[in-house]
Amino acid sequence: MTSETARGLLCIWTDIDPAHEADFNRWYDREHMQERVAIPGFQNARRFAASQPCPRPYLALYYTDSLDVFRSEAYARAFANQTPWSLENFKRMRGTQRRVGKLSVETGAGEGGALALFNVPASLLAQPGTTARLAESLRMLTEADDVVCATMLETDPALSTPVTADAVPAPADALIMVEATRADAALRHAATLSTSLGLPEDAVYSFQALWRLASTDLFRKET
Repeated sequence: MTSETARGLLCIWTDIDPAHEADFNRWYDREHMQERVAIPGFQNARRFAASQPCPRPYLALYYTDSLDVFRSEAYARAFANQTPWSLENFKRMRGTQRRVGKLSVETGAGEGGALALFNVPASLLAQPGTTARLAESLRMLTEADDVVCATMLETDPALSTPVTADAVPAPADALIMVEATRADAALRHAATLSTSLGLPEDAVYSFQALWRLASTDLFRKET
């Protein structure tokens, strides 16, 4: 994979006011994912919920053909013209991290029912050789039992515009995501990699998959 062929990814990692959690999930499941996946260049969207205590228990991932999709006129128009339901839920979201970037590492095959992730700070990512070491470590992880794929999202700060009032602009950091058939395997392997980088093990969070929507699903016809 090269920078020119790398897929793009939008990651929304957030908490939600419990008083509005049902409406938040309804909005995601009935409007927002469909709306985003309909934008040209979007391939699919996936939703996850934390499987352990987590400061941001909801995760949404939107995959695109390339990073340029987030610079397109169609995406800019959608981003600038949010629906009333979207604007209402943005007010209720808390501690939201919005990252847009390229999937500089994608290794393995398929998608796992369990996902574990951790953040690599910009200061560490900037050190010579870090990206190459992470790429090799992720490749090796996919040879472990129960692990099906592993990815690294490199954040593009210029494209990672916050959507909530309390959000802090994203730095040039990275997210490491390990997907497995079992939650304990995803968490264990991600934690091992995190500690090998000198990062705290308790900064790794585990999620279970909720559902996935592909662009082709929008045009599915009843028979």
